[in-house]
Amino acid sequence: MISKFALGAAAVASFYASGALANTLDDVKARGQLNCGISTGLVGFATQDANGDWEGFDVAICRAVAAAIFGDPTAVQFSPVTNKVRFEVLNSGEIDMLSRNTTWTYSRDVDLKLEFGGVNYYDGQGFLVPKALDVTSAGQLDGATVCIQSGTTTELNLADFFRINGISYEPVPITTAAEATQQYLAGACDVYTTDASGLAATRASFADPSAHIILPEIISKEPLGPLARHGDNEWGDVIRWTLNALIAAEELGVTSTNAEELSAGTDNPEVNRLLGSEGDLGAMLGLSPDWAKNAILAGGNYAEIFDTYIGPETPIGLARGLNAQWTDGGLLYAPPFR
Repeated sequence: MISKFALGAAAVASFYASGALANTLDDVKARGQLNCGISTGLVGFATQDANGDWEGFDVAICRAVAAAIFGDPTAVQFSPVTNKVRFEVLNSGEIDMLSRNTTWTYSRDVDLKLEFGGVNYYDGQGFLVPKALDVTSAGQLDGATVCIQSGTTTELNLADFFRINGISYEPVPITTAAEATQQYLAGACDVYTTDASGLAATRASFADPSAHIILPEIISKEPLGPLARHGDNEWGDVIRWTLNALIAAEELGVTSTNAEELSAGTDNPEVNRLLGSEGDLGAMLGLSPDWAKNAILAGGNYAEIFDTYIGPETPIGLARGLNAQWTDGGLLYAPPFR
């Protein structure tokens, strides 16, 4: 007969072995920088400027987390990772978090043991085609060759869509957005399918974007967001609440230009708690009182980041749509800072 003590000891041993008592925040602090996985290159989301510095919507989330921890948005090492290896690299500990157009799904959360820190972009899968193809609906794509990234949710979505509609296609597997662009423009496939935001980013990189259209059908739900490994709730909280701080800041009217001034104290208790002039929210995360203010100063609130990298005035030209604040009819909603 196995004693209760033995069972308890086995459970504790399993708890330790699973990494449940890991403390990534302490490791990041000791290292002096955040290791963040990003896309290998997607216009508006993660690209390198003329100096080789990474910038973009997903990159800004990494910089906000680094600023929340260190007060320095440059205290981050970027690791470009492909769709195929991104989860392996994260679970191996090579990176601390992943911020690269990754869809939150049941199997990734439960089976792959990943912890999503919320949704930073509500997306859906679409189709990009040349205007010369003279196609106006995805229902007209019977027999088309389709460029599709391996190791993504888009593979199953695509198969489901064609099966449901009783039409056929020939997949052309690719690994990166750059390869997709190359193959698509070379005529190796009639259609490129991925998240609609990714299609807009890809089209913006073309010499003549107007020669290509994104078809009206959106065939899936793709809630994209930053993520970490299971087993370290405290670290997951840092990522989750940094993203929430950027979202809440927009709703509360806190921006990169007024955050410093407002941090001296306002008549709004939630603004005060967010910026650290009231309460001890920073201490609860193991961070300084001004952690959220530093995250906002790194690149702005959610709206500032969106408008800078992917908004209507950028080559990507994305409207807020579902990514508008809940007060404006969108899905963006941060839990209370209290």
